[in-house]
Amino acid sequence: MSTVPMNSNVDRDLEVIEEDTAFWAFFDTVPAWGTSLLLHAGLFLLLLSITLPEVLLEQLSLTSTVKEEEVRVEEFAIDSKPTEELGSMSDLNVQGASAAVAQHKGLDNHREEIRQIEDTIVNPRIEMFESITMPSEADTLENIDLTGTTEHPGGTQGAVDRVTLEIASSLRQGKTIPVWLFDESISLETRREEVTERFQNIYKQLGLMDDIDTREALLTGMIGFGQNVHVLVEEPTNDLDQLVKAVQSIESDTSGVENVFAAVNTAVRQYGSIRRKLRANMMIIIVTDERGDDFGGESYSILEDTVKRLAREGIRVYCIGNSSPFGRQKGFVHVKWTAPDGTEFEDDLPDADQGPETPLAEGLQLPFWTANARNLERMSSGYGPYTLSRLCSETGGIFFVADDTTVRKWDPQIMRQYAPDYRPGIEYKRQLQSNLAKSALIGAAQMSISENVPVPQRVFTATNDNILRQEITEAQKPLAVMDYFLTRVHTALEAGEKHRDKLDTDRWRAQYDLAMGRVLALRVRAFGYNNVLATMKASPKPFEKEGSNQWTLEPSDEIQGAANIRKMHEKALDYLNRVVEEHPGTPWAFLARIELSEPLGWQWRETKMPIPEAGMGGAGNDARRPQFAPEEEARRRQAREMQQKKEQFKPKV
Repeated sequence: MSTVPMNSNVDRDLEVIEEDTAFWAFFDTVPAWGTSLLLHAGLFLLLLSITLPEVLLEQLSLTSTVKEEEVRVEEFAIDSKPTEELGSMSDLNVQGASAAVAQHKGLDNHREEIRQIEDTIVNPRIEMFESITMPSEADTLENIDLTGTTEHPGGTQGAVDRVTLEIASSLRQGKTIPVWLFDESISLETRREEVTERFQNIYKQLGLMDDIDTREALLTGMIGFGQNVHVLVEEPTNDLDQLVKAVQSIESDTSGVENVFAAVNTAVRQYGSIRRKLRANMMIIIVTDERGDDFGGESYSILEDTVKRLAREGIRVYCIGNSSPFGRQKGFVHVKWTAPDGTEFEDDLPDADQGPETPLAEGLQLPFWTANARNLERMSSGYGPYTLSRLCSETGGIFFVADDTTVRKWDPQIMRQYAPDYRPGIEYKRQLQSNLAKSALIGAAQMSISENVPVPQRVFTATNDNILRQEITEAQKPLAVMDYFLTRVHTALEAGEKHRDKLDTDRWRAQYDLAMGRVLALRVRAFGYNNVLATMKASPKPFEKEGSNQWTLEPSDEIQGAANIRKMHEKALDYLNRVVEEHPGTPWAFLARIELSEPLGWQWRETKMPIPEAGMGGAGNDARRPQFAPEEEARRRQAREMQQKKEQFKPKV
């Protein structure tokens, strides 16, 4: 048996004693403050060892719980099946696993993420409103903000009442100087009288504004214009009698010239210094029925200079005028006039410069060969002429359409999508240069302005073959000229056909498609018309009914011509039907339906007309003229004389 030497155990005990002695000897050498520091550090470590496990346990518990719930979510997503039960008993009402996890005590990670996103992404400069404050009923009725638009207020009286509201709105902002510009044309006599009759009502309404002393705040200027400009009131006044007498003193101008932009600039010069002295608002109210003759032509130089000047000085322009004829420059105005002998006349006179509603006329001025086309050249566009509409739009005013007598009206909600472009004329020209379809359309439209396309003769006398041939020959003469014209227009439109799909507005697309459809339809009609006339002239058809003595051409589905004419026919129908389908409720669709209302081919129908007795007919031979009773003959002679006098003294418009 082995034994451990005694000296080895002793040595180990001595080493332990030496280590303990060294440990306590260390404290003997440490100063008092060091001992205190060591004791406090030990106490801090003791406290930390007590609280740290609770925190770690809580975090550990949360982490463990989330992991368990995440596993459950995956299991739910995999094992769940669609339920057919709805309502309170449905599984869909059971709280989802993700919602259950969010209920555990601890950090709401979802809410914290939202808060971080709001802090980093939401723009603090955007003001957030909890609710929108609605205007009062009085504010809604009194402040009608339709600036820069065309309004249909219901005739001249309605337009004047709307102008009254605009003046009242300006008065609430400060002193106001409305300046009335009256067209001195003979065609404006009735409208000037209507406005004058409303003057008393206007200023009576404005005088009843309880919160404003209108006598000092409202001063009115007045100017007349025609070929020349006349300042009717030298200084703006609140004297109603003086204003009425000024309007009544206007003498009708028969020159047919309306220098409206010269009148606008005269108003600014005449009343501008007083306006600046009083620090007053200034409004210009134009009463006219045409677009003006001094806008600067196609360059629109005077128009643009006037727009810039008024916009810079903050002067709004309002106009009580006529709507522009659809796609045309020339329209009709109703005129009353008196011959030197005192005879009074009244009629609608053509060639009034009332349009177009765009910088250049965009509509083809082609006649309709359909029987149901009546007065379509008078059809309203629903907008004022471009010149005055742009002046009103750019200055923040309104163009009021006063001639609300047109039979055909258009829904403003629909037409808003087809509103004309009131940007400067130079911008309009850039558009034409940027798209070949636009420039082709304008070129074709300009061609149609200068050409007089005839409406064909449909009834032919056929008492014998020679008379029939003579009438057919006369009817064919204008067809050769018309075919040349239609070919040029069609060629111009075809040049832009490949760019048709690049047209950027509904208005341009409707305008181009209608133009192409109409010129194709008219070419098909004209070719077929000439074809059936030539056939009848070469070999007159015999009558099948006893007593028939004339032939009448009627529309037919049978298209006369070769394959190219039939192709042209199908293409015309495609374009016209596309206008009807894509632009319902618009003037373009209306005109396309008129063109489609009758087939494009022709057929003959025999008819009968009464034949005058021998010695009772024959043009240019007084001895063979029909003889009427003396009273009837006198009445007819008087009617001819009145018509001659009417034409002789007809005024210019």
